[in-house]
Amino acid sequence: MVAVVRRQMSRRRSGHTTAVTIGPEHFYLTANQRDDGSLGEVFILWGKHGTSTAGLVSAYAVALSTGLRQHVPLSDLIRPGLGQFFVPNGHTDDPEIPRVRSAVDYVARRLAIDWLPYPERAGLGVFTLTERVQRASAWISASELSLCHTANAMTAPAARRSSPRELREGRR
Repeated sequence: MVAVVRRQMSRRRSGHTTAVTIGPEHFYLTANQRDDGSLGEVFILWGKHGTSTAGLVSAYAVALSTGLRQHVPLSDLIRPGLGQFFVPNGHTDDPEIPRVRSAVDYVARRLAIDWLPYPERAGLGVFTLTERVQRASAWISASELSLCHTANAMTAPAARRSSPRELREGRR
């Protein structure tokens, strides 16, 4: 049996709290970091205590924190949460993540944006608003270029075939 070394958090921690609204529901996501700057623990304070959703997201936060203490990479912890679909879902007041499929989906995306480098996030399909705009404009530019090429080919004068009458009369 392999002994797992649990990483302890220092008594004084720094981190940040994000307040978010998904549809009618409001909650706070707190992410604390270790002394080395890596993510160490996650807390979620749901607006309506005692609801099923509050219990679910609280359990998700505990699972994330436990995994982080056991040296599980953050990308492996949040991958299952991406795209989870349940109520509340829809529009958020977070400009970086304007629409989500659930609170767990939001937490996974917010943690990925805040704590993972771009290559890992890109592998998970999580992009910031700026990155999505840049990707979309690059895609549109490439599409416009191919459309212009196609349009030019369609509007360019095509080699016209001579009719049998024109050939007999020597007009062409």
